[in-house]
Amino acid sequence: MTDTISDDLNDDITGDIGPTGSAASTAGVDPSAARLLGGPPVSPAWRSLVKRASIAYLLSRMCVIAGAAVVAAQRVVADRAEGIARPSNAITKITDVLTSWDGKWYFAIVRDSYPSRVPAHVTWDDYQARTAFFPIYPDLVRLVDKILPGGDVFAALFLNFVLGAIAVYLVGALARTIFDDKVAYRSMLMMALFPGSFVLSFTYSEATLLVLAAGCLLCLQRRQWVAAGVLASIAAATRPNGIALIAACAVAALLAIRERREWRSLVAPVIAPIGFIAFHLFLWHRTGEKLVWFRTQGEAWHEGTSFGLTAITNTVKAFTRPLSSPTDIITAVSFLAMLILVYTLCKKRLPWPIVTYVAVVLILMLAPSTVTARPRFLYTAFPLLISAAAWVHDIETRHKANPDSSGHELWTVVLGICAAGLVTLTGLYGVFGAIP
Repeated sequence: MTDTISDDLNDDITGDIGPTGSAASTAGVDPSAARLLGGPPVSPAWRSLVKRASIAYLLSRMCVIAGAAVVAAQRVVADRAEGIARPSNAITKITDVLTSWDGKWYFAIVRDSYPSRVPAHVTWDDYQARTAFFPIYPDLVRLVDKILPGGDVFAALFLNFVLGAIAVYLVGALARTIFDDKVAYRSMLMMALFPGSFVLSFTYSEATLLVLAAGCLLCLQRRQWVAAGVLASIAAATRPNGIALIAACAVAALLAIRERREWRSLVAPVIAPIGFIAFHLFLWHRTGEKLVWFRTQGEAWHEGTSFGLTAITNTVKAFTRPLSSPTDIITAVSFLAMLILVYTLCKKRLPWPIVTYVAVVLILMLAPSTVTARPRFLYTAFPLLISAAAWVHDIETRHKANPDSSGHELWTVVLGICAAGLVTLTGLYGVFGAIP
């Protein structure tokens, strides 16, 4: 299927597409509208690519549902063996998969907000441990639940489905400001099918972060400083690694001042930390404890810093004892995938603010001593997928004249591996076989 999608696009992309997207003279394009948006003109060819990427996104969500359905079937069999009544339909069991792990903590915040106090020596089993999770995603779920019928679970799943689609498009738009339309399209495919994209269908906060991060980086590219700062601020109150956007805003401002004396760019890094600070001030006011988030992380989840040692140790264990821990295998695959993606970033360099965002996200992924490299954490460093798409495209272009070229096959293999990994991860997490 991915091979067919890639083949069909070859005729859609014309030779007059330049390094920043479709040419302004393309038929049907309004150059003034393009200038107003601050990006490349929107051509019919680009609209066609977006439509095809939308199909790929829907297919990727079907991959997640397929993985969840396998788990649901297994649970139904287990329930029968234990004499538990079978649910009225499979949707109940599939929903249980998609709302598992961190999802239960977000629903705790949706339904009961944050606690007024957190006991000493709080553990993972304590309901008050929900203070470890940031508020933007549960706040959005609560808002959508008020608008749509169906309850908070439906609201959470629907919200992430929509946010996931927006994130895929924004990553394509970001890639289009750096490379051409085909690389942007392939970046969208990578975003849709990368194994870490399972979080777009789980009730996790990554979908919200990805929309905010891609939007912020796009605004930085377009020098829309206030919008970039606001999006970074909201992202910093969505997930801990949202603070990477604060660093990206700071680097973008420094470059703007050095290159163009654009002092108004400082508004972005000034606004960016507000969300992170506001959340911790809120928890302080709510619980009466200044650093309660950090204490909860340390006591309930035993989080410390290993500066990458945990990732390396678990990767070594995955090779020396490959059958002992699925979690170690996932860590190893994530760590090795990170190294490959960083290599593609070196080959296809992105603007420095985007590189800064990637670097901080990866540091925050590797630093903890408990939960380290994971597909969903690597997924939040999504600009790496843009570099990977551009790198593979370069290989294909260099060997285009060679009838024995393997460039196109490489792209097909990459997408195939991603799709298989997406189904596998969903199933593995659904049976609680590994830590997400």
